[in-house]
Amino acid sequence: MVQFLQQLSNGVVIGATYALIALGYTLVYGIIQLINFAHGEIFMVGAFGGLAFYLYALPESLADESYMLPLVFLAAMLTSVVIAVLVERFAYRPLRRAPRLAPLITAIGVSIFLQEAVRLYFPDAKSARPFPQYVSTRNVGFKGVGLPIVAIFVIVVAILLMIALSAFIKTSKTGKAMRATSQDPDTARLMGVNTDKIIVITFAIGAALAGIAGVMQGLQFGQISFSIGFLAGIKAFTAAVLGGIGNVTGAVLGGFTLGIVEALGTQYISSTYKDVFAFVVLILVLVFRPSGLLGERVATRS
Repeated sequence: MVQFLQQLSNGVVIGATYALIALGYTLVYGIIQLINFAHGEIFMVGAFGGLAFYLYALPESLADESYMLPLVFLAAMLTSVVIAVLVERFAYRPLRRAPRLAPLITAIGVSIFLQEAVRLYFPDAKSARPFPQYVSTRNVGFKGVGLPIVAIFVIVVAILLMIALSAFIKTSKTGKAMRATSQDPDTARLMGVNTDKIIVITFAIGAALAGIAGVMQGLQFGQISFSIGFLAGIKAFTAAVLGGIGNVTGAVLGGFTLGIVEALGTQYISSTYKDVFAFVVLILVLVFRPSGLLGERVATRS
């Protein structure tokens, strides 16, 4: 029982990161029905943006102080947001009226471009780079179940961000405009909503969450690499589909569910197939419940 609870808690930690990245997928798809396969690389670029700030912007005497962590988060968010907004403006916006296959292929191309750009031009990025450890890795135990303090930090931050996003979408003027654009962009435009601005904001919000997730990945594992975005992105996409693409609550549920499935499968089946479980879940969902656990929240458009 203790072993089960330990793996369950480990799965929640993994799922928190998946959920944050999945929110970016589901937000963008809900607004413009685009599967942004470059979103995993936005997550990766955010992590490197935080690392670059730590290495090159912070004074050496202050760089390792724990109160610098919010600035590292901010740098990661800004990096991710700038890249995402540029990608939306120059890669996706010109293809908004194109057949759906065109932006999908473009997204894959952007993903490869970002990954190779970091690999080639970030110093020593061809191998994993150490990430500053601002949060303690010391274990905190309760009745035989132990979690590092950094893992608890990841869970708390992720849950707070998800609650804040949900409140923003439900109560703010911009959130209402996002929901209107998701339902019917043409009608929303006629009602005075600047849909282009809303789409940019949606990309920016998803990217900011991905940047935070990138920093948390570095804090949790102590290193980052140019390749972390691809697999994390695919798993986060699986989480979004699992919960119901376009459904914010579903993306969160899908992320935590996928993390738990991965952790339990690693423990009780084999760690060799750790990265296979996500794809098995994706296939099962697409076959038996393609609308996801909570169903899609996307208006049908002609």
